[in-house]
Amino acid sequence: MRIGELAERTGTPRRMLRYYEEQGLLASDRSANGYREYGEPSVDRVLQIRGLLDSGLPTRVIKQILPCLKNPRAIHVTDATPETMATLERERDRMTQRIECLLRSRDAISDYVEAVRVN
Repeated sequence: MRIGELAERTGTPRRMLRYYEEQGLLASDRSANGYREYGEPSVDRVLQIRGLLDSGLPTRVIKQILPCLKNPRAIHVTDATPETMATLERERDRMTQRIECLLRSRDAISDYVEAVRVN
């Protein structure tokens, strides 16, 4: 499939798909006329990348763990290096901090909404 179809099927702008490719997160073949050609597995790969980005992981970390992802919902790590494990632990801890901050913010907004409704 060409980049336009991949963009449509994944809800990802073409520019972002090109960026994923530049970062080494996504691969394409080139047709004789130079158009990017993607295989069917690229749909799942883009969805994986988007999910990892949405969770707050930077592309440099995503590049490290993509080889461990066998399908969009499973991670299979067979030979993670100590450096990769340390990176993942740091990112997990950073995500936990973000989640805690979001929960505090949500609770503050809820308290405010409730206070306004009472008055």
